[in-house]
Amino acid sequence: MDANNRIKELRQALGLSQAKFAEQIAISNGYIAGLELGNRKLNERISKLICSTFKVNERWLNSGEGDIFLASQGEDLNQVSIILNELSPAFKSHALSQLQQLLELQRNLEKVVDESKNAEK
Repeated sequence: MDANNRIKELRQALGLSQAKFAEQIAISNGYIAGLELGNRKLNERISKLICSTFKVNERWLNSGEGDIFLASQGEDLNQVSIILNELSPAFKSHALSQLQQLLELQRNLEKVVDESKNAEK
């Protein structure tokens, strides 16, 4: 099975239509259809978008090795909690500040993407 077929497998495992899947990663559903049909080659940018958005194991997407999904969100939160508890108060405060800045950056980027989509309509 190639990466194009794995994209379809992933999309179906998530229970998403091509349109919803494409919307989640801000590309056209025609592009997703082209990937699934093998008319387009999966590039690194799209691979990274898929993996980061859906918590997919990049090794699985590109080669078929390993599990489809990365650790569950609960496991991620547990790991963050363990790390924060090991930090001194000053470092903990800094880490939380950095996380807040990342969240703000993400929200700003989402606004730009939404505005761009609305401008296209």
